Amino acid sequence: MKKTALIAWPLLAVFAAAAQAATPPPDARAQIEQVVAKFQTALVAKDKAALENLFMPEGGAWFEVLGDDAYRQLSAKHPQMPRFHADNYRHFIDFVVGGKGRMEEQFSNVRIATDGAIASVYFDFVFLADGKVNNRGHEAWQLVNTGKGWKISAMAYSSEPTQLR
Repeated sequence: MKKTALIAWPLLAVFAAAAQAATPPPDARAQIEQVVAKFQTALVAKDKAALENLFMPEGGAWFEVLGDDAYRQLSAKHPQMPRFHADNYRHFIDFVVGGKGRMEEQFSNVRIATDGAIASVYFDFVFLADGKVNNRGHEAWQLVNTGKGWKISAMAYSSEPTQLR
């Protein structure tokens, strides 16, 4: 019994420390929510520097994936068209900043998961151009806590554009 207690006690301490380490800092979620809000605000303002500052400068990924309906319609017209398009945040920012008219992305059903070091954000979106729905779908971000703030390291979204090519 004493041997079991001597072995169990250090293991219990290790598991308790691991459980405590897995609990994200209480402000992590609020910080990530601020990244989401800053993204929306910078997009409407067409603030290139603010948008760029939200992303990891190197090593990220960006994918647009056509939703089922859009892919079905477009592939009927263009059989060789791929379902996904790889890109990067810089092209998106150039599109936003260089575009005429107001652009806005509205988010709903936002879900955040984090351990304090990395995070994922998943939500439904509607992209508006001059107040009209241009695209809708679901979006997923991966974020990294750099020690100096959270940065988006990857983004993927499903796309159901209102105007099909």
